[in-house]
Amino acid sequence: MVEATSNGGASLAGIRVVELGTSVAAPYATWTLAQLGAEVIKVEPPGRGDDARHWGKILPDGSSSYFNALNRDKLGITVDLKNPADLRWLREFCATEADVVIQNMRPGRVDSYGLGAADLTTANPRLVYCNLWAFGATGPLSDNPGYDPLMQAYGGIMSITGNEGEAPIRVGTSIVDMGTGLWCVIGIQNALIARKDSGRGCIIDASLYETAIAWMTNSVASVGVDGQRPLKQGSGARGIAPYQAYPCADGYLVIAAPNDRLFQRLAGVLGHPEWSNDPRFNSNPNRYKNLDKLNAAMEPILKTKTRVHWQGALREAGVPSAPVQTVPEMMVDPQTAALGMLQNLDDGINLMAMPLSFDGNRPPLRHYAPSLGEHNEMIKGPTKKGKD
Repeated sequence: MVEATSNGGASLAGIRVVELGTSVAAPYATWTLAQLGAEVIKVEPPGRGDDARHWGKILPDGSSSYFNALNRDKLGITVDLKNPADLRWLREFCATEADVVIQNMRPGRVDSYGLGAADLTTANPRLVYCNLWAFGATGPLSDNPGYDPLMQAYGGIMSITGNEGEAPIRVGTSIVDMGTGLWCVIGIQNALIARKDSGRGCIIDASLYETAIAWMTNSVASVGVDGQRPLKQGSGARGIAPYQAYPCADGYLVIAAPNDRLFQRLAGVLGHPEWSNDPRFNSNPNRYKNLDKLNAAMEPILKTKTRVHWQGALREAGVPSAPVQTVPEMMVDPQTAALGMLQNLDDGINLMAMPLSFDGNRPPLRHYAPSLGEHNEMIKGPTKKGKD
């Protein structure tokens, strides 16, 4: 095994990661590690493989859009955990060949196979082992399984999402799963750096629930002030005005004028410079207190012209705004293209790139997700010993 280096985007070159993961959170963590230079070996059960292989739209080659998004740039093997020989091989491989193991099996299952943190770090004290739980390593719910929507519900996210009086809705992307994956990456990188000095690995615990409630940091602080339940946010943020989506002639435009200077400019663009001196609107607290009146004044004006018209006028005045775009619109937006955020190989499926560049260079897409067991022969044959 080798130590992490510090050469920008390939800082994890030479680090081998074994993923005992399914669904979203663990695969997103290991894809991020792969983008940073690590060799990631994804372990799946034979037959059906990771559940995510069957999620989303199915491509002509039989793979799914969902699985490709989360598992590109990895090597893939199959291991039958009910087969004693296969299980023995995996235990040995994790203990002797891996720098990092990350797992998100149901609580208790990983230990029953002898693949838990206690067993593997005892066999190899230099191993960095990351548990990714549903509800956390301890507590009355620690043995329960969980998924992103459950955590958005139980962690309070749904209580502030959408509009008051409407049924609960989930944030449309897996913010808890993906966020937890990123916390795992931070923890793993920290442990690898610490290992350079201590010579020892670390056991890391992260969970979907901890991530969900961590995203509630502003709401928790608000409750700490007055004990009141935070209200749903709609398209904006409570306590700031104007700071939301407004209907125009051809769709919605988000306008953000969270301070007096920007509001004065916005009022001028809308043809009502006197609003900035109106006692109802002359400060953010007053604007928020009278938000219904402010919106009632703004919306009829905004509906008279298109989003492009208002974007141009607001941009000239220095007021931030953005149209509510569909995913296809975002994908063909010139800003998306300029950043190089969509990547593909040989005219294959477009996938979202890592949102980081290093010295102006974005980590590339090297290959699409592996087919089930694609690298069995390469990895489960004679293994290549690393250097310590």
